[in-house]
Amino acid sequence: MALRHKTRKRLALLILMVGLPLYIGLMVGVMGLIYDRYGQPPLLVELVIYIILGTLCFLPLKPIFLGTARDDPDAMPKGEEQDGI
Repeated sequence: MALRHKTRKRLALLILMVGLPLYIGLMVGVMGLIYDRYGQPPLLVELVIYIILGTLCFLPLKPIFLGTARDDPDAMPKGEEQDGI
């Protein structure tokens, strides 16, 4: 089932406003557990861990974000009016 353009835009906004802060909090907690168990890893290893965690989060969400910056393809061109509605 394909989502309409307006629905994808709203869902993307919801993910960015609610999901991203929740995910950041979760990943900070995971990194805290890693620090407690193994100590602080070297800076480059820590950077690689954050890059991998950030990539894994948004790969499944890529179809939702694609095309949200474009104009709505289903919208009527400006200047045209609908008949009877």
